[in-house]
Amino acid sequence: MSQKFAALEPQHKDFIARQKIFFVASAAPEGRVNVSPKGMASFAVLGDNAVAYLDCTGSGNETRAHLIALPRLTIMFAAFDGDPVILRLYGRGQSFLRGGADYEALIPHFEEMAGARQIVRLDVDLVQTSCGMAVPYFDYRGERENLVRHWTRQGLANLRKYWGKKNMASVDGLPTELTPEAMLPQAAE
Repeated sequence: MSQKFAALEPQHKDFIARQKIFFVASAAPEGRVNVSPKGMASFAVLGDNAVAYLDCTGSGNETRAHLIALPRLTIMFAAFDGDPVILRLYGRGQSFLRGGADYEALIPHFEEMAGARQIVRLDVDLVQTSCGMAVPYFDYRGERENLVRHWTRQGLANLRKYWGKKNMASVDGLPTELTPEAMLPQAAE
């Protein structure tokens, strides 16, 4: 049975803290809908109506491009063990690029990792739970550390080049307004 809440309640925060994976959905007014799985202990509850996640560099940057075009965002958690629960957080999202003041203000909520490019914040206006009885059981075996190891080996200069090559536009050509040279000061190298 679906229930709606105006804010995160203690049981929602407890549920989120136990999850190892979450999914992010975004879309511009036209074009493709993006759904991305996230993990690596990168999620933080900032308050009753605010959450954020540290976003590591991947092969695209759909969420940022979509948030620039239309700031709606949905984050979903699903229980893969224990009682069946699906938890969705709806609201307005913002992306704060690495190197900016907003990123620096939010980074203390996370363990920074090699390859981090932005923090995505969601101002939550609706929390919805549903049963999740059709979601199968899965066993958690551990985090994949491949991505962090990869960006550690590549170094900051190659990370900056990758952003310039792969993270400047969405699949549909929407701009991400990413500025690789500003995101990592030369002194950090």
